[in-house]
This record gives sequence, C-alpha cells and structure tokens, in this order.
Amino acid sequence: MSLGHRLGENPLLTARDVRPSLPELEVVSVFNAAVAKVGDEVILLLRVAEQPRSDLDPPADALTLDLRGPFPTFRPLPLGYRKDDVVGVCVVDTTTRPARVAVAYIPVNTPGLDLHDRRTIRYRDPRGAWMGADDGYTDHLAQMSHLRVARSRDGIHFEVEATPALAPDRSSEEYGIEDPRATFIDGRWYVTYVSVSRWGITTSLASTVDFRSFERHGVIFLPDHKDVVLFPERIGGKYRALTRPMPQSFGRILGIWIAASDDLTEWGGHAPICLPRRGQWDERRTGASAVPFRVAEGWLELYHGVDHDSHYAMGALLLDGDDPTRVLARSPRPILAPEEGYERNGLFNDTIFSCGHLDLGGGRIRLYYGAADSVLAAADFDVREIVASLEPWSGQAGS
Repeated sequence: MSLGHRLGENPLLTARDVRPSLPELEVVSVFNAAVAKVGDEVILLLRVAEQPRSDLDPPADALTLDLRGPFPTFRPLPLGYRKDDVVGVCVVDTTTRPARVAVAYIPVNTPGLDLHDRRTIRYRDPRGAWMGADDGYTDHLAQMSHLRVARSRDGIHFEVEATPALAPDRSSEEYGIEDPRATFIDGRWYVTYVSVSRWGITTSLASTVDFRSFERHGVIFLPDHKDVVLFPERIGGKYRALTRPMPQSFGRILGIWIAASDDLTEWGGHAPICLPRRGQWDERRTGASAVPFRVAEGWLELYHGVDHDSHYAMGALLLDGDDPTRVLARSPRPILAPEEGYERNGLFNDTIFSCGHLDLGGGRIRLYYGAADSVLAAADFDVREIVASLEPWSGQAGS
C-alpha cells in the first residue's frame, strides 16, 4: 500500500505536451524532472527524449556518418535514399560553434550495422581496422535526451517551453543529458545531471538563478557515475552529495554513496551508506532521487530502489542531521510503487523514478516522478507518515 496520494490529474505531462526541438525529430517521452520554486512559479526541469522521425524521407542535404574509426565523421548522404532505406540517429556535432544536435541517416544495408536492439544502433567495422577495448563495437542510442523547462502557478498545470534549456553540446554529452536534480544553495540553484557518451556515464554541474540562463561547470564525477544529489547546505563545513558509482568489477554492487567537497566541483571522502538489500524491494540497486531535506530526526532522503524483477519504486532513508554518513532508519517497503497503468506500461514498464519534490507547507510534500520512463506524474505525501513508516537501521551500509 503506497503512502503517496496520486494526483487525479496524472499524468501531468506527456510527449504530446512537448514540441520537438527540431522538425525532423519526434518527442518520445517526458519524465524525470528536477523541481524548483522560484517566486510564485513551480518549475520543472524535464528530461525530454527524442528520436528521428521515421515517416520522412531524408532531405536533399542529408548527412550520414562514416562509422569506420574511433570517431564517426559526417559525410553527405548520397541522393536516392528513401525513409525505408535508412535509420536516423541524433548526433552532437562538435565541429560547429556552438555545437549542435543534428540528424544523420545511416543506410540500413551498411556492412557491420546491427539494428536488432531498437534502443541502440550498433556498428562494427567488418575490416577489423579499429579494435578497441569494446572489440570494435560502436554504439549510438536510438534516442537522445535534453533538459526542458516547464512552468506552473499551481504545481499541476504546466506550460512547457518551446526550446531546450540545456542541450548536449560537447563530446562528454554526445549521447544526451539526463535526470537532473536542482538544489538551492546560497541564493543559486545548482543542477546536477547525467552526461552520456562513449566515454561512459558521467555527472555534470550547471547553475542558474531563474532557469532562463545557465552556467555550465563541467563534469564533476568521472564515469561511470550517476544519481548525484546535492544537500542544500554545508554540513560540518563541507558540501555533501549523495552519489552512485557504477563499478564494473567483482560484485558490481550499485548503491548510494556519500561524498564531500569544499567547492562543489572536487569531491572526496567517498563512502557507501545505502546499498541494495538481498531479498527486499531494493535488492538490485539503490540510487538517490529527491534533494535531501531536514526533518526533526535528521535528513530525509527519498530514494529509488529496484527489485529482482527490475521494478523501480520509491522509499526513504533517514540520515543523522550532523553526520549524514550515519544511517538512522530505512524503508522496509516502498512508499510509492508502480500500480497505475501509466506507471506499469511504457518505454520501461513498472517504473517510478523521481528527481525532485516540492514543499507544500504544513508538513506535506509533492513528489514529481517519471512513470514507466514515458510520462511525468506526481503524488502528495505527509512527511510524518513517511518518517513513521521507517524501521531503525543499525546494520552495515550493505547488509
């Protein structure tokens, strides 16, 4: 039984509510939004996923990619190709200033092209001329995400801006940018987001005061690393962040760690605090979701967990107010799990994944969440009910 009370207007935003960033693209999903309150506006910084339209023939000036070698390069697409002869892929063109997102059209009969997985466009040079650590395979994602601002007066009905707020514009973002979190620190909003490229999954930082213009601060966590959420104040003289490294060796345990910094860009003191628990609702992986906030008992973090069936749900973690490396209590069961049709069916079924909440006052919060990696929804919670649902924690971080 979920503690959250879903809004009757759910889903609040769908792909139909968002204009494509380019005429040759279509919006596939809108989800996983950072949340902010600026003046009397509720702001969502949405993840918007797009893909090339498959119902259009390539234009006369269409580009293709030469995939041979470590770095794909643009080439003019020869004339005569029709929509059924090619597969479109979004590419960040860093040869222009500023960089731009472009669509390239790859002939489906290209030797070495593998289109069996709809999520990726995979290529391997049949000549074996380029053989890196991945045995010569190059992958491009079928979709590319950017971040888009939506504004509301009531926190329910949103107007989505027509153009991206933050779009991929560098090599570390060549496969897109995803899953932002926004934390208000010393009069400025700091936005962590995932940057995806052939180099791996990194975390980058941007900042803003109004969500109209942004300053980019670059990569702050090396690959593979995601789900980075900043605390809203210094603790013990240090900035703190919840993180999730993604090790590829030995046990490959994917869980929540904590780190400290003097300047929000260089981080150390890494330590695990909330790892998966065998046989429970979060046994496969855990990751920070919403920005931690203070309650009487300490810091409350709403995090996501994944069970053995790859179902994503939300739970809570209580951390010591003076030493957030100490876990005081943890959810024995989810506070919000997939139940509704829009949460159970979509691009990734049975998924509730949040990147932020709104303080409603009076001890209540509104959690905005992506449902089935497809739409944006929300649920309201009584904070005291969340805290009361937790079980005291005295074990090790990963036990």
